[in-house]
Amino acid sequence: MSLWIAGLAVLALVGVDQLTKLLTVANIPLHGQVGLIPNVLSLTYTQNDGAAFSILQGQQWLFAIIFLLFAALIVWEFSKKKMPFKPFERWCILFVFAGGLGNMIDRIRLNYVIDMIQTDFMNFPVFNVADCYISCGCIALVVSLIFFNKEFWKEGKKK
Repeated sequence: MSLWIAGLAVLALVGVDQLTKLLTVANIPLHGQVGLIPNVLSLTYTQNDGAAFSILQGQQWLFAIIFLLFAALIVWEFSKKKMPFKPFERWCILFVFAGGLGNMIDRIRLNYVIDMIQTDFMNFPVFNVADCYISCGCIALVVSLIFFNKEFWKEGKKK
């Protein structure tokens, strides 16, 4: 995958994330709730200055450092192609990166992250589209590396 395609994909993913956040702020008051699927899923506008479950609240500098390190590793990996990732795994990494970038834009612009997706059937933190990118990208990447990419693990044993 070229850096151009990767960049365009990230821009599209971040655009969707930011659009959902703008629509949430424009249509739902802070802490307001709109039911989507009764007793299953609703939209609830919250502001989170921490991570999941509001851990590390107010530690914006820590999130910025982690994101910048991750971004540097992504650019290096995608330009040098040192690791034996399969194309699907590179897409997973792009989703994780796009999610991190979407949330970082909020942190820089607002000093908090806009969250809006709430699961009503279980006690789980309110989250956003960027969080979905990160979670699904990580899970899919790990599954692919464990079950479908034997070359990835062989590479480490050669050293």
